[in-house]
Amino acid sequence: MSILLQANNLSKSYSGQNIFSGLTFTVSSRQKIGVIGRNGAGKSTLFRILTGTETADTGEIMIGSSTRIGYLKQEESYQESESALDYLRRESGREDWVIKKLAAKFQLTENKLEQAASSLSGGWRMRLKLSAMLLLEPNLFLLDEPTNYLDLNTLLLLENYLQSYKGSFLIISHDREFLKRTCQETLDISSQSCYHYAGNIEAYLAFKEQKLTTLMKANASLDRQQKHMQEFVDRFRAKASKAKQAQSLIRKINKMEQKRITIEHRAGITRISIPPTIKRQNFALRTNNLVIGYDGRAIVSNIDFDCRSGEKIAILGLNGQGKTTLIKTLTGDLPLVSGSFRWLTGTKIAYHGQEVINSLNDKENVGDFLRRQASSDVKTEAVLKMAGDFLFRDEELKKPIGVLSGGERSRLVLAGLLLSKPDVFVLDEPTCHLDFETTEALGAALGKFNGTVLFASHDRTFTNLLATGLVEIKNGEAKRRTESYQEYVDELEKQLEQEVQDRNDGKEKNSAARDKYLIQKERQKKIRKIEKELEQNKAREKQLTDYFLKNTSSYDAAKIKELTETKEKIKQGEEDWLELNV
Repeated sequence: MSILLQANNLSKSYSGQNIFSGLTFTVSSRQKIGVIGRNGAGKSTLFRILTGTETADTGEIMIGSSTRIGYLKQEESYQESESALDYLRRESGREDWVIKKLAAKFQLTENKLEQAASSLSGGWRMRLKLSAMLLLEPNLFLLDEPTNYLDLNTLLLLENYLQSYKGSFLIISHDREFLKRTCQETLDISSQSCYHYAGNIEAYLAFKEQKLTTLMKANASLDRQQKHMQEFVDRFRAKASKAKQAQSLIRKINKMEQKRITIEHRAGITRISIPPTIKRQNFALRTNNLVIGYDGRAIVSNIDFDCRSGEKIAILGLNGQGKTTLIKTLTGDLPLVSGSFRWLTGTKIAYHGQEVINSLNDKENVGDFLRRQASSDVKTEAVLKMAGDFLFRDEELKKPIGVLSGGERSRLVLAGLLLSKPDVFVLDEPTCHLDFETTEALGAALGKFNGTVLFASHDRTFTNLLATGLVEIKNGEAKRRTESYQEYVDELEKQLEQEVQDRNDGKEKNSAARDKYLIQKERQKKIRKIEKELEQNKAREKQLTDYFLKNTSSYDAAKIKELTETKEKIKQGEEDWLELNV
């Protein structure tokens, strides 16, 4: 394989603060690599260095003579009043028919292309930037958070494109499902180094957890040995007959300390605890023939759905269909056009949206903001714990909000909302800019919350974790769906597959891609089945182990046999899972 790009010992710092150092990796042809790392690890900075818009403090980058880099950056560069078509012409230099053919893959119709690029919604602007990059026909993509603001339909289209793409790419994404479906390798960036793993995100995280467990056991073994030696030293140090031996042990203890392995701190968020609200039995929300829109113009009509207290409702639909309009209407930020809705009397609502993040006081520090947001009955210890859950600890609590990254600001707003003890959370894309550890911890915590959650999110892992009900906005109406979220996604995938098949008139050139898609889908089905069986077997293993711990003097041959068989099933399941994910 030819080398497209090589980075050697890159380092970067801002204002004396180290962002990363010692980054060394190589990208060859046909490599599909997911780039992960905590917020602030320097992933976007690395991409800017690779494309020459920034320079590294030390290190070098070598780019192959045949390498054509396409960079999907987070920033936008539309000219005033420039149409979407004009933007694509300027960025690509290609003929209109070529532009329109590729833009159609992302549902950018003639009507959309005629509109001002800057007037399009966030999701449509992301499709526009994707089209501009693909028109340059690069053989190495650099995609920085391509899934932000993409609706599910476009996300699935992009996934299908990337799965069949013959070149190489590096993708920064906090969408675990997206990385799992598109990337075959993983590059994990931290402040001190990077690690390139020849397996997808699921296989890498399993490997990382196993490695961490091994390192922790090694350090624990050192601790035990040092403690034993130190006890001898403390006991006999003052005795002349044992002093020489004690000094020898002190030297051994010091040498052992040098062998201790420094373990980089875990992502940090393992669980989030949300203060409970008063448990209610009635309907949290009822809508009656509600019509929503702007300036009296209807966008969505016939909105008739109820939400029981404690439900977690996902609001689904294509970009521009009215998800955010519905959310802002229900929170009182937009007037309704007609009809009515009613929250349960006395309901306290906490709202999260991009405008909330943008309106933060840059001069206020993190700790003061969280204390101000917290309910009066929330103790200081709970505030500090919530801050720590969202990775704000010690000196970080003193930081002014103005120096925080986009992901840090989003985490801060979420932490403040959770401390405010509302009855209802209304969340508009709460996971944008969050790493997937935070996203999954938040989804799990909200799922356990005894109050109500209404949310719009394009993150499939988050939605799958949280949603107990679905409301879909489609063709100007909002309807409750009866299936699970996974069933909804599967149905949408089938529809898109059929659309592609119809559009290409069943030509044989699409059969290979379709077969690959079906194989991938069957593989994902097998993985989900194995994961479910592993969960059941591990739960049974714990039950049996707990039984033997409580009944140490008894001998139960049947249970011993079952425990042995259960452990074997777990071992086989983990091997099968790794084989399917590598």
